[in-house]
Amino acid sequence: MQIQSLTQERAFDGDVPTPDEMRRAMGRFASGVTVVTGLDDDGPVGFACQSFASVSLEPPLVLFCADHRGRAWPRIRRAGRFTVNVLGAEQTDLCGRFGSSRGLKFDGLDWELSRWGTPTLPGVLMRVHAEVHDVHVAGDHDIVVGRVTELECPAEDRPMVFYRGAFGLDG
Repeated sequence: MQIQSLTQERAFDGDVPTPDEMRRAMGRFASGVTVVTGLDDDGPVGFACQSFASVSLEPPLVLFCADHRGRAWPRIRRAGRFTVNVLGAEQTDLCGRFGSSRGLKFDGLDWELSRWGTPTLPGVLMRVHAEVHDVHVAGDHDIVVGRVTELECPAEDRPMVFYRGAFGLDG
C-alpha cells in the first residue's frame, strides 16, 4: 500500500507538522457543524464550532473545543451554561453568521431562550443543553467538557458537513 506523505520527509529530530500541514491533513476528516451559544449580562453570544463530540453516556457528557483568541468562549465560560445547536445542511446562513468575527450574530435573528437560560437557534437538527463541567487547556484551544441537562431533536434533515475546506462531501 502506498501512503501519500503530506509533509516533506523529515528526520526524527523533533520536527512537527506546520499549521498549514495540520489543516490540510485534518481537512480529510469530515465533521459536523454546530453553533455553541450562551447568555451573560451583556446578552447572547455564540460561535461556529466543528470540534464537538459525545464523551460519555453515564454521566451524559459532551465536549467542544474553543479557541483562546475568541471573544464568545470566555463569556460562555463565565455564564457556566451553553447550548450546542447542530446545523442542518441548508443552514449555511447560520454558519456564516456565527463563523464571522463581526458582532452582528444575533441581530435580526429569530432565536429563543431555553429553559436553561441559553439561546436556541431556529431549525437546527439537535440541541444539547449543558453546564460547563471541566475545561482542559490544549495548545491554543480549551477542551470544554459539558454535563448534559437536556437534549432536543426538533428537525429531521441532513446534517451540515465540513470537508476539505468546504461544506458538503464534494470538497
